[in-house]
Amino acid sequence: MKPLKLELNPRDFNHYQAAFLPYRMKIKQPLHVLCFSVCSLSAVAQETCPAPANTFVVEKRLPNGQIQVISNMTSIQQDNFAEFEGDVEITNKDSQIIANKAQINRTTQQLIATGDVSYQNSQLSVTSQKVLLNTQNNRMEIADTQYELTTLNARGQAELLVVDQTQGLELNGVTFSTCPTGQEDWLVHADSITVKPDETRGVARNAFFYVQDIPIFYLPYYSFPVTDARETGLLFPQIGSSSSTGFAYEQPYYLNLDPQYDATITPRYMTKRGLQLKTEFRYLTENNSGQIDIEYLPNDSDSTTNEDRYFYRFTHKGALSDDWEVNVDFNGLSDDNYIVDLGSDYYNSADTHLFRTLGLHYYSDALNASLQLRDFEILGDHDDTYRALPELKLDYVTDLPAGFKFDIHSELARFDNANGTSPKATRAHIAPTLSLPLENSWGEFLAETSVMHTVYRQEDIEGTDLSRDVSRTLGQAKLYGALVFERQANWFGGNVTQTLEPRAQYLYTSYEDQSDIGLYDTTRLFNDFAGLFRGQEFTGLDRISDKNQVTLGITSRIIDEDNREQFKLSLGQIFYLEDNKVTAASKEDDRSALAAELDWRIGSKWLAHSEVQVSTQTDKVERSSIGLEYRLARDKMLQINHRFVRDLSGEQISQLGLTASWPIAQDWYWVGRWYRDIDRHRTIESYTGLQYESCCWALRIVAQRQLTSRFDDNGLQSTDEFDSGIAIQFLFKGIGGDSSGRDMLRDGLFGYRQPYLLD
Repeated sequence: MKPLKLELNPRDFNHYQAAFLPYRMKIKQPLHVLCFSVCSLSAVAQETCPAPANTFVVEKRLPNGQIQVISNMTSIQQDNFAEFEGDVEITNKDSQIIANKAQINRTTQQLIATGDVSYQNSQLSVTSQKVLLNTQNNRMEIADTQYELTTLNARGQAELLVVDQTQGLELNGVTFSTCPTGQEDWLVHADSITVKPDETRGVARNAFFYVQDIPIFYLPYYSFPVTDARETGLLFPQIGSSSSTGFAYEQPYYLNLDPQYDATITPRYMTKRGLQLKTEFRYLTENNSGQIDIEYLPNDSDSTTNEDRYFYRFTHKGALSDDWEVNVDFNGLSDDNYIVDLGSDYYNSADTHLFRTLGLHYYSDALNASLQLRDFEILGDHDDTYRALPELKLDYVTDLPAGFKFDIHSELARFDNANGTSPKATRAHIAPTLSLPLENSWGEFLAETSVMHTVYRQEDIEGTDLSRDVSRTLGQAKLYGALVFERQANWFGGNVTQTLEPRAQYLYTSYEDQSDIGLYDTTRLFNDFAGLFRGQEFTGLDRISDKNQVTLGITSRIIDEDNREQFKLSLGQIFYLEDNKVTAASKEDDRSALAAELDWRIGSKWLAHSEVQVSTQTDKVERSSIGLEYRLARDKMLQINHRFVRDLSGEQISQLGLTASWPIAQDWYWVGRWYRDIDRHRTIESYTGLQYESCCWALRIVAQRQLTSRFDDNGLQSTDEFDSGIAIQFLFKGIGGDSSGRDMLRDGLFGYRQPYLLD
């Protein structure tokens, strides 16, 4: 029999236009059983969870109030009662019911569907043996049902599911999980769950949380978010143990204070040290953003003095107007060993200086200006660093006729030192520059000349060779040119473009004795390939080395048909035409070390990068870094690298490192890193992390052992002691709300760098 199609118009069955209640579930996140915030699991899952089935599709949208009924058999009695049987499909604008039978009674204003009933809208899918809709009170009741929240990948069972236009959604005798059906690793049983219309929170009563059929905890009442809005609640805890803290338990609590403000309060209990309180306050407005962090540990029980220990940090970035911006980064701590003993999300235990900056910046097309205060928190007995209090910079640039450009760089800085016996200085600097830049697809050319004038007023110089007033004027001229030659070639059987890019630079900087100037912001720079063309071997302005030199370099690239760089090799060297006279400047014989750089994409999976500087005087490698990476996917890679420095502050550095990220089985993922000091024959850091992640929950376990950099009572830093620790995270998808905080497995890739510059 050909199926019958019946369209009910409001003038005929006007009461049944509400048979599919217009109430739209506002649940956009899982029912958060513990009012946890949603955890942001890393993209390392090896399994994709099956999405809830949602077959509700209306090919042709029906007008409001119109109901379409399709069935094999239809019976209508006196315009008051309609009965449908056999493959019944009842559809309106927002919903659909499929059943074996259906009855519509105009007198009682009810629709009853029976026999293998399924109800669907865009967000909810329900199966049952009977669905009752009462259009008089806009209420739908479904007994003994299985439901799926189709937008949330969540499902469960309910003894009774009620959708009411005014009262919202209610589930009685309900279970809830985000796990696949039949694989409920975790499950929630509750007497009831209710979600009111237009409310951002729901309520669950008498709820038990089960893991593998084992009850873990009970909550008589809780509220949970049902929208994607941030909500106050518990975040997932972190459990760990280390030789420094003992057993440690962290329990973050998230506070949604305002659309522009939020906070996280985290009590942290450590068996060796006591109870620490960590707080984070964040704000984000149209023109400003920032964060305030305060950590406090009263009466550290592992300290001989039972001292109070603290850390604070304030960061801010804001626009005062379209052209003005302010930046703040200010921090402090109670003692030098705070980060070593208690850790930090912002600093490393090897750090010796904590920066403090306050900056005011102005930006325009021609003029940039900045006013900065630069201070430091010095840890241990490390030499104090000069503070710039303040530092004013002004840069002006303008275009001139015939392609010329003119710019002026100027600085005014006051350098101070906490050490009362160290010299202090006020420095003013101005450097007007005239340049002619020319660029084309086949090359570029730059002619540049500048005058650099610097004035110093130095104080507290007794017992030194410094002068109170110093005026220094230097001239500099530079000619730079580069060409690009291309040819078509064959590279491992593929058509490629090969380039040859020679470049040359002549640099002249006049000489003036600078031995009567202190070193306030100046350190030596290393010359890798890019640094050969820098023209200056020092940071800052206290030393500007005289130059009369030629730099030659050449680069060759292999570019495939997709315009991806597959290979790059660069070689370069500086040739000195005169000896340097500036104190602290250095050169090797009549030329610099030969600098080489290699980047190579070997097939589709191998990547290689290497930088080497070889002394032409001794034929020995002075500095080198080599990295080789095997990569199959974003989280499936292995990298080995080696770093060598012949002389770094009087010490030779030779380190071998290994970093890996790899799925080891279905749902299992591993991350590890390992660094070894070859010269001292010891491992300086090892880290391993293991994660199990299914569709609906995850377990992370990490272990770490590393050298500590603890300071003794005299401020001397020890590098012979190790700290070991382990940490655990449990994550249940769908019962969280925002972020669980640090991803410990991602921390395992700390320091990872892609070993190449290829795209």
